[in-house]
Amino acid sequence: MHLALIMDGNGRWAKQHLKARIFGHKEGAKKIREITEFCAKSNIEYLSLYAFSTENWKRPKAEVEYLMKLLGEYLIKERQTYLQSNIIFKSIGDISKLSLELQQEIKSLEEQTQAQCNGLTQILALNYGAKDELRRAFLKLNQKENFEIEEEGIAKMLDTSGIPDVDMLVRTGGEMRLSNFLLWQSAYAELFFTQTLWPNFSTQELESMIIEFHQRNRRFGGL
Repeated sequence: MHLALIMDGNGRWAKQHLKARIFGHKEGAKKIREITEFCAKSNIEYLSLYAFSTENWKRPKAEVEYLMKLLGEYLIKERQTYLQSNIIFKSIGDISKLSLELQQEIKSLEEQTQAQCNGLTQILALNYGAKDELRRAFLKLNQKENFEIEEEGIAKMLDTSGIPDVDMLVRTGGEMRLSNFLLWQSAYAELFFTQTLWPNFSTQELESMIIEFHQRNRRFGGL
């Protein structure tokens, strides 16, 4: 099963608690560990998390800088969590726009966990946008000789090549849109939306959604 999460509501959570937005992002980072460890124990094979979009660069400079700092701290701090919980780490998105230090930390964590772990694969979307992913995929196809535009060929050029399509997509925070996240991969995903802000999202609520997911009849266009 491939579960995708749009983690929305950090800023509003901070506002409710009369704190700056950065405190919401800090709480949201803690929630990632809780949800990831739950998924690792729940026979979920892939967990995709929308961490930083191509559009997030439009946010105030101070907030973006803090998010990059938080990402670096997260990658270092959570390395042992990945290894102890047998979790494979993978990033998607155009990480070439990130600092060299962050790029090295991402690649190092990917290599170590892929070599030592064989459980849940956690996919962190960093500087990711589905439209940008498709653009980059078409550029790769265009560099091939005698290429043909076929679904299978396009899928192989995506950041998620080799990873099954999304089965279940959850968005927290009350908004009801995909916001340019895994559009190709979510063509037949079951969608779940909750008013719960990401820092307040619980494993109990996620478990209830998973139970409902298994009760839905997925026909994939058939009868």
